[in-house]
Amino acid sequence: MSNEYAALSGDYTIDTAHSRVGFVARHAMVTKVRGSFDEFEGSIHIDGETPEKSSGKVTIQAKSINTRNSQRDDHLRSNDFLDMDNQPEITFASTGIRQTGDAEFVVSGDLSIRGVTKPVEIAFEYTGTATDPFGNERVGLEGSVVINRKDFGVSWNAALEGGGVLVSEKVTLEIEVSAIKNG
Repeated sequence: MSNEYAALSGDYTIDTAHSRVGFVARHAMVTKVRGSFDEFEGSIHIDGETPEKSSGKVTIQAKSINTRNSQRDDHLRSNDFLDMDNQPEITFASTGIRQTGDAEFVVSGDLSIRGVTKPVEIAFEYTGTATDPFGNERVGLEGSVVINRKDFGVSWNAALEGGGVLVSEKVTLEIEVSAIKNG
């Protein structure tokens, strides 16, 4: 970020009503299933002059998974997938940030799913800032990353009769954030 971003410096709280943490996974090798997590919270610290000093963290409630199919959601909450009874939270905490373009950044961090923590790099785009009708200063960010769910111990699958598997190993995580500057 250049000096034009200096005014963004500060601490922000993710506005969950206007943000989304979602995912996409291929199903039966032929289509994609999309879903989201409806309960999460997080914070962002932005250093507009030195973006490398910025940071962020998010905590997601595994039970809040929503694919618009209750039977599938119940299966995803089970020990076959997220094991929410034993591992109720999915977390991400940044460990580093680097600017890769005018409004593009790569956020490195530790992603924990099902009690397994692995480093990931999420490509983010700064989508702008605005003051909402209530006087809140907002900042927008969008990002995504492809992970292999087996890396996090989410290994259940079923073979298809004609070959292939029911659920892809690769899952795309999608993050759309509107954050409000604190105080």
